[in-house]
Amino acid sequence: MGNKNKTRKSSEVITKTDSGKSNSAKQNQEGPSWLLAAILAITFLVFSPSLKNGFVNWDDDRNVYENPLIQNQKEILHREIFTTPVIGNYNPLSNWTLAIEHHFAGMNPQVMHWTNLILHLICVFFAFRIFRTLGLNPWFAAFATLLFGIHPMRVESVAWITERKDVLFAAFFLPAFYFYLRAPERPGFKTSFFVFSLFAIGLFAKIQMVSLPLAMLVADYWKGRPLGIKLVIEKWAFFLGSLAFGLLGIYMLQQEGSLEANQTHAGFQRIFIGSYSLITYLIKWIVPYMTLPLYPYPEKLTIWHYLSLPVAGGILFLFWTAWRKNLKPLVFGFAFFFVNVFFLLQILGAGQGYLADRFTYVAYLGLFFIGGHYAQAYYQSEYKNLIRYAIIAYLIVLAGLSYRQCKYWKDSGTLWSRVIEFYDNTPLPYNNRANYYRDLKLFDKALDDYSMAISLNAGHATFNSRAKLYFNRNEDYKAIEDYNVAIQKSPKTAEYYTNRGAAYAKTGQYDKALADLDQAVILDPNWKVAYLNRSILYNVKGDFAKALADIESYLKLEPGNADLWYEGARCLRALNDLPKSIEYFSTAIRHNPKLGQAYLERGRTLRAMGQEEKALQDLNTASSLGININQ
Repeated sequence: MGNKNKTRKSSEVITKTDSGKSNSAKQNQEGPSWLLAAILAITFLVFSPSLKNGFVNWDDDRNVYENPLIQNQKEILHREIFTTPVIGNYNPLSNWTLAIEHHFAGMNPQVMHWTNLILHLICVFFAFRIFRTLGLNPWFAAFATLLFGIHPMRVESVAWITERKDVLFAAFFLPAFYFYLRAPERPGFKTSFFVFSLFAIGLFAKIQMVSLPLAMLVADYWKGRPLGIKLVIEKWAFFLGSLAFGLLGIYMLQQEGSLEANQTHAGFQRIFIGSYSLITYLIKWIVPYMTLPLYPYPEKLTIWHYLSLPVAGGILFLFWTAWRKNLKPLVFGFAFFFVNVFFLLQILGAGQGYLADRFTYVAYLGLFFIGGHYAQAYYQSEYKNLIRYAIIAYLIVLAGLSYRQCKYWKDSGTLWSRVIEFYDNTPLPYNNRANYYRDLKLFDKALDDYSMAISLNAGHATFNSRAKLYFNRNEDYKAIEDYNVAIQKSPKTAEYYTNRGAAYAKTGQYDKALADLDQAVILDPNWKVAYLNRSILYNVKGDFAKALADIESYLKLEPGNADLWYEGARCLRALNDLPKSIEYFSTAIRHNPKLGQAYLERGRTLRAMGQEEKALQDLNTASSLGININQ
């Protein structure tokens, strides 16, 4: 092994204890607690700005604050969490942790950021234990662990609530890997079962857990076990679990359409996307430049994409050479990195995952080990002082970059403004910042950003978004023009017909509105807003029977909506079905006991039925809730 003598020279002196175990082995397992506490404290301070951050409109909407799987207050753990993917991803354990937080603390982003940071600290704890087990002395294990803890490429996984799944799956992956490394000390069924249990639970947090069996083979290489088919068969249960969840993940991405999201670069071009991603991650391991939440796919592959393939081939050749020369730390570290990042190199395109920082969360552990090992190996040379001061300076720079990066995740405005600094020629950041401005009712700023996105060839969704802005500003005919374009670009999207139908209705074009709403229901029978809007239109036209039918269709999809039960009750009263109207009013009140208008109208209906005493009770309740009962 190339640096064997230097590595031994920098290690602790090995002395035997009475039990036959070395003090060094014990230190490898435990390490000084004060040093680990200092590492955790530094990591916490670096990421502390994230605790003041809120939600961002980069998937936090669909994954968190608009996610019905999380908003179910009656049942923290319900069947739908384990049977329903979100945006094509199957992460039920992550959804469950968010549901628990919502149940006890409401939709509070600060609580969720605290949990993300705590999970990251758990991962840092096990990273230190892994580095000690791999033979790094306390100080260089601390160096490698701080790299893992405060590197800017960590920020996306920790500071983004949606990426709870990163730190959560890693909180199972890293201890599983750690205990597998130590398995020779405690061989037997209990250890194997414990590692498999961590693996099985982690699969429900994020699909990246499927790489653990490959990482275990890398650990076998480190432990000196002859690599071969026997080691694969030994881990058959792990590989079977990975295969099952891998196929499940591909299926769900196909259902969502994410695998077809990047048709610009298809077929053989994906190889260059993969090699470019690999080289970029290796560079950012040492020089973490331009860490952003989004790296848009280039319209055309550049010369650098094509040159990256022979460079990647050269790196793999060097890896093979290192293996032949038995440079074990180098081979182990790179192999760990490679098996954990390979499936994420976007050779198989899936949504906006190009060059994503979060994909390195576990994978970089191997590269950080390489840095720690060779810094330790050469520390006793004439470069000792240079290495010491370089390490300190490097860690300070990384800490400053990560501290600043956390602040970019404060809200959607700061996040997308940061992306626009580097990518002012792509529509997505302008569109998302416009959504943020629109929600703040900063309509002029939102309109400027929507228009900029459209000038950059934005897709149909941006036309729909700008149309909604025009609709809110009562510029209904401009809204209809944009809805026309959105429908032309995506003629099978029920939402666009629903929205244009609302704009037609607002301008008094009821027949066109009804035609659009009918088409929306045909395209997507589960698009509940279409039923809602059509029921309103039927109400305006005085067709209460059809309005009631649409309300009931809506309630099948969302039975807990008190307002729709109330509207259904009013339709039933107009149809002179007073007893059933009372049932609907009562259901509305059950779902929302503070819905004063429902008490008022139920009281009036009871009075019409001659039940004066009950009517007075409802009218008094309505009055106590602030409703004018004489209106």
